[in-house]
Amino acid sequence: MTGVFAAATAVEQLSIVQTDHGETFTTYGAEVHPGWDIGGNANGGYLMAIAGRAMADAVGRPPLTLTAHYLRPAPVGRCEVRVTTVRSGRRFSTATASLAMFDGDRRLEIIQLLGTFGDQTVGGPSYIAEPPVEIPAYEDCDLPPSPTDGPKPAMMAKLASRIYPGDEGFRRGAPTGEARIRGWFAFADHEAIDAIALLLVADAFPPPVFNTDMPVAWAPTVELTVHIRGVPAPGPLRCSFRSRFVHDGLLDADGEIWDSTGVLVAQSRQLALTPRPPT
Repeated sequence: MTGVFAAATAVEQLSIVQTDHGETFTTYGAEVHPGWDIGGNANGGYLMAIAGRAMADAVGRPPLTLTAHYLRPAPVGRCEVRVTTVRSGRRFSTATASLAMFDGDRRLEIIQLLGTFGDQTVGGPSYIAEPPVEIPAYEDCDLPPSPTDGPKPAMMAKLASRIYPGDEGFRRGAPTGEARIRGWFAFADHEAIDAIALLLVADAFPPPVFNTDMPVAWAPTVELTVHIRGVPAPGPLRCSFRSRFVHDGLLDADGEIWDSTGVLVAQSRQLALTPRPPT
């Protein structure tokens, strides 16, 4: 593996443990690196990528679908991923995992995950109801707002993403009124985007509700599901995220991610708390 993201999500197998109840899990060590956070809390897609890499290593297959439930924020520091292989079949493997950090001897779970892993199958019937979202060329889209427009998440410095013109209006106090964010995703160091990196892409754009009258503030993820539909061709990824229902303090966000050839490579759905202004 090469690249800043690959290094920041690297895992090391530490042990294979068998419990008194006959269950077996594989333990991995990893590091939550600085600079992949939102206001000091590690990005949810970044954490999913660390755990997803450990799970993929344990079962020997890349992720097809992965769901994470978030229990508490994660600061910078060492973490541990415990992976249990539930089933390994001819085509798919299913695994569960937990990513945790330690407070002395206390193991504090950060996220719990369930995923299915397997190689992408080429061929078969196809049905496409909607074409890729129309976005101006990468070079014609807006750079993320400058620091003079307000503080940005530290993670943005590691990305070379571009925003659909106007969709960044919330940064200038001019939200579009539609809960939608579109743009292009790329790494600043031009690192190739694989199945693990797609887990980050699914949570790397501002919440679409920022373009409504809601506060521009942290919206903690409750649950995130990512479906990996293919391995991206080289080049930036075309992304679209929108929210349709917000009530009782919770919001949804649906994401669609296409590669540079117009092939759908990932879909996501997220449930998160509505943003609240700092107290």
